[in-house]
Amino acid sequence: MNTHFLRLFCIFIIVGIATSCNTEPIGAVSTDSDGDGIINTYDNCPDIANPNQEDSDGDGIGNACDLIDNTDTDGDSIIDSEDNCPEMANSDQLDSDGDGIGDVCDPLAPCINGMADIYPCDGYDLMSYMSLEDLTPTGTGSLSGNDSWGWTDPTTNKEYALVGLNSHAAFVDISNPVAPILLGVLPTATVNSSWRDIKVYQNHAFIVSEANSHGMQVFDLTRLRSVASPPEIFTADFHFTEFGSAHNIFINETSGYAYVVGTNRSGPFSGGALFINIQNPTSPVSEGGFAAGGYSHDVQVITYTGPDNDHTGKEILVGSNEDEVVIADVSDKANPFIISTLTYPNTSYTHQGWFTEDLNYFIVGDELDERDFGNNTRTLVFDLRDLDNPLFDFDYLGPTTAIDHNGYPNGNDYFLANYRAGVRVLDLSQIGSGSLTEIGFFDTYPENDNAAFNGVWNVYPFFTSGNIVISDIERGLFIIRKSE
Repeated sequence: MNTHFLRLFCIFIIVGIATSCNTEPIGAVSTDSDGDGIINTYDNCPDIANPNQEDSDGDGIGNACDLIDNTDTDGDSIIDSEDNCPEMANSDQLDSDGDGIGDVCDPLAPCINGMADIYPCDGYDLMSYMSLEDLTPTGTGSLSGNDSWGWTDPTTNKEYALVGLNSHAAFVDISNPVAPILLGVLPTATVNSSWRDIKVYQNHAFIVSEANSHGMQVFDLTRLRSVASPPEIFTADFHFTEFGSAHNIFINETSGYAYVVGTNRSGPFSGGALFINIQNPTSPVSEGGFAAGGYSHDVQVITYTGPDNDHTGKEILVGSNEDEVVIADVSDKANPFIISTLTYPNTSYTHQGWFTEDLNYFIVGDELDERDFGNNTRTLVFDLRDLDNPLFDFDYLGPTTAIDHNGYPNGNDYFLANYRAGVRVLDLSQIGSGSLTEIGFFDTYPENDNAAFNGVWNVYPFFTSGNIVISDIERGLFIIRKSE
């Protein structure tokens, strides 16, 4: 009996000792995911081989894993370093041609040896294209394209192209830039016109036209989220009729004011800017206008944060007024006043201008000098560091004789809608030294680069994805993107 008890006691002790010596969880010995000789339980970076287990910052995560960038730009739950299209959501990672680029990033026609299909190019691929007929759901008739703008839905991050035609405005979902979808159109408020202009504020599109008695249409862009059977024929959410025709509209998104220009020259403000409070987008309120500078073809209005401290915080209007540039303070809508004016050599038609991002310079296009004086495309640069004493700084002559239209700086790139020469991209990084350099282009009018009113009307280069919208008078909508 005692012998049997002693045997059991010894077995119990031996088993206990053996168990106490094995403190690893079951299966741990065989789990070494990265094959670096250190089991996952003890590995400070179990998915990347790091046998030295370096952990410089002492955070318990090995250096090899600290270096992983978990940025997911497009929000599709795939980090950029592993995403085959990091700027466009594509959780399925489809890559039909096996080129390592996801289908949603594959261009319709890459720019190869200076051509994207039939279009001359330099550094920009054609992602997709929609003809004027593609942008017109019912009937065709005589169609022409004009202005364009863009909207990014703040809730879904989807991108939309807003494209003007002579008979309507078209709303296109370009969240997949290689397969754009026409969601619907908003017909003209009265009759057709070759001129239509669109801007965006607080998720609403504001549309004016030179059509008789057109006024301003207001359209709630969030309606585009719920289009069940595209394309739809939309109606405006509000129709503002306190003016008739207009050439253009600009919106200062900081102040919530729309500035409508190019109205009736015989009107109370002689075609100068009308001030419209749109802080409640569907209840616009007229608050006067600015006649002192005369007829404005186009304006940019900003809440000033530039280098001239005398005007900090003021609402500054810079107008392209046919034969001069007019700088005005429109902070007090009841008492706007001219700060200064600018002229330049060989003025033909002062058409449109835009500040550089640092507000040091203002870049202007004269629409008729190429035709009237025979020079190549001329881009005018004004030094506006002192708004009271602005200076004509220098001009840049492009490589073609095409007419320039609308231009927009985005960072150090300046995107110019250049009619028959397509879209030209200029480097602004040396503007302070009096130099601009062309660094790319996409030509939607391959026939020629003559000084005539065909081809690109407008370019919208402000989407964070890098997609660029082009509206072409004869051909419709192009979506291009910088070549990888």
